[in-house]
Amino acid sequence: MKLAESFADVSRFVAIRRDIHAHPELGFEEHRTSEKVASLLEEWGIEVHRGIAGTGLVGVLRRGNGKRTIGLRADMDALPLHEANEFAHKSTHAGRMHACGHDGHTTMLLAAAWHLAQQGAAFDGTVHFIFQPAEEMGKAGARKMIQDGLFERFPCDAVFALHNFPVGDVGRFALNEGALMASSNTYKITLRGRGTHASMPHTGLDPVGAVVALAQALANIVPRTIASTERALLAVTQLQGSDAPNVIPDVASVGGTVRTFSIAALDLIEARLRTVAEGIAAAHEGTVEVDVQLGYPVTKNSDTFTEFSMDVARDVVGADRVIRLPNPVMGAEDFSYVIDRVPGTMMFIGGTPHDRNLATAAPNHSNRVYFDESAMIDGTALYAAVALRHLGLD
Repeated sequence: MKLAESFADVSRFVAIRRDIHAHPELGFEEHRTSEKVASLLEEWGIEVHRGIAGTGLVGVLRRGNGKRTIGLRADMDALPLHEANEFAHKSTHAGRMHACGHDGHTTMLLAAAWHLAQQGAAFDGTVHFIFQPAEEMGKAGARKMIQDGLFERFPCDAVFALHNFPVGDVGRFALNEGALMASSNTYKITLRGRGTHASMPHTGLDPVGAVVALAQALANIVPRTIASTERALLAVTQLQGSDAPNVIPDVASVGGTVRTFSIAALDLIEARLRTVAEGIAAAHEGTVEVDVQLGYPVTKNSDTFTEFSMDVARDVVGADRVIRLPNPVMGAEDFSYVIDRVPGTMMFIGGTPHDRNLATAAPNHSNRVYFDESAMIDGTALYAAVALRHLGLD
């Protein structure tokens, strides 16, 4: 029997997940969610430490006298999206939605905590259940928890996390050693000219024309700078000029994101970006300001713990449902800060319903995304099994 089959009663947690989904809270505002999680953990006899990075918390479960420890992490925050789904437990708050599966992450970790709390003396050591705020929108709740002393107060030999991601249908897991997700960085380039009436462009210096030329030139930076054997991305996502159709403004800007899997590639792209921006500004007789903001670093899975986690996953769902990713993904995660400090692994869990086409189903961060709740059986089983294996039993 696959281990996941023994966790089939996770269905009792569906109501918890739906309640969290219906009441989404943005980063560092997860007061209701955090209190719900803390109250349930306490009800099950798990020691709770509130107020880490504001709304973050850690549940502590000890068995025996063993010194080994493991952290299991889930994020709790939602996104600033207006939900387009129409099921009964859709978001009750306009402009807020659990569109990245964090409600599922939180519920699976809660379910795993409940199961482990029922285990009696079945393991020897300590499990730290880490419920993190503010993963989305670059708020870096993981970094804030670390700054608040997460690993000094709750030392971990290793940390494990699951993330809903369209890697397959329900109950399929995917991961790889090394880089799993990219670094996420933003840029904004501001060009300054001299504004005038749009009917007399010869009397001014048009920064909008310079921004348009720059936006087109930016598309060539990655293929002309980064070797074809290495993956990187520079996207133009913002263009800003005048608010009026008949005004050439003094200032216009272009911005977007840069994703890489190495600091060296990021440095090359930033240097080329500045050179190109300065050249185009000079050609248009304007001035330029380039602002590059570093975001989440590369999420790098530990080689040893990844093999360990993959082996556990095979026991949970069967080898045919565990995939080694051929390439890392361009998304980013602040779990990167965690595994910069402690060996660990993030694993993707498929949550696309069986009756939906993976290629066309709404992805994460869509206001129509749907997470199949039956995936919580496998996710809960994996969280628990990783802890049990690490602490001596499986």
